[in-house]
Amino acid sequence: MAQLVTTELLLLLAGVAAVWAARPRTELLNVCMDAKHHKEKPSPEDELHEQCSPWKKNSCCFANTSREAHKDISYLYRFNWDHCGQMAPACKQHFIQDTCLYECSPNLGPWIQQVNQSWRKERFLDVPLCKEDCQQWWEDCRTSYTCKSNWHKGWNWSAGHNRCPVGAACHHFHFYFPTPAALCEGIWSHSYKLSNYSRGSGRCIQMWFDPAQGNPNEEVARFYALAMSSGAMPHGIGLLLLSLVPILQLWLLS
Repeated sequence: MAQLVTTELLLLLAGVAAVWAARPRTELLNVCMDAKHHKEKPSPEDELHEQCSPWKKNSCCFANTSREAHKDISYLYRFNWDHCGQMAPACKQHFIQDTCLYECSPNLGPWIQQVNQSWRKERFLDVPLCKEDCQQWWEDCRTSYTCKSNWHKGWNWSAGHNRCPVGAACHHFHFYFPTPAALCEGIWSHSYKLSNYSRGSGRCIQMWFDPAQGNPNEEVARFYALAMSSGAMPHGIGLLLLSLVPILQLWLLS
C-alpha cells in the first residue's frame, strides 16, 4: 500500500507540473473557453433552458445554445445520442447535463488547454468530476447501447450526423465502459477525471447542483486556480496533495 501511495503521489505531481507548465492562460477564474458556441466572457443569461438553468446568473452559454443542448442531433454538433437505438431518458439527461456544463460553466478555467482543432481553440482536460456524479452517470447508462468507447473521434459523418463506423458493434454501455472511470474519463478523451472527492467537498466539480444554494464549482475553481497559478506553484503543489487524502486514509485504515 505504501508503494501505491508513492506511485499515486508521483503521478499526481507529474500531471500537475505538466498542466501548469503548458498553460498559456493567465486568467483562471470566471472565464469562458475559446470554443464553437461560447461567449467571450461570462454574463447573466435569464432564459437558460431546463437543465442548463443553474448557470443563468453567470453563464458562458447563450439561451439558444441551452435550448439546442436538449435536442437530438442539434445544430451545436450534429451529434446523435441514439446512434445504437433509443438512449434511455435517465442516461440522456446526464449527456444533456454534461453539455450544459461544457457550454455554460465559467468555472473550468484551471483545466482549459489550447488545442489545434478546426472548430475550437480550447478544451478542458482532466476536470475532477465528483465521484457521485460519475457513478450515477454510469449506473443510469448501463442498459443503453453504444458502439464506441471514445466519442470524440472515429465516427462516420457521411449522413451529416454521427453513425457507428464500419465494424463497430452496438453493445450495452458496460461493454465499452466497464467502470465509472472508464465512462467519465474515456468518453470525451479525458475531459473529466474521476475524483476521489464527494459532492460538497469543495475539491471536485459538480455536474449537478441546486442554484438556490449557490454554485459550488466557484469554490472548486478558486482552490485549483491557487494551486496552479505560477506565482503559487510551490504552495500549490502542497495544496494539490490534499487530493491524496482519501488514498492516505485507506492506507492508514488498512
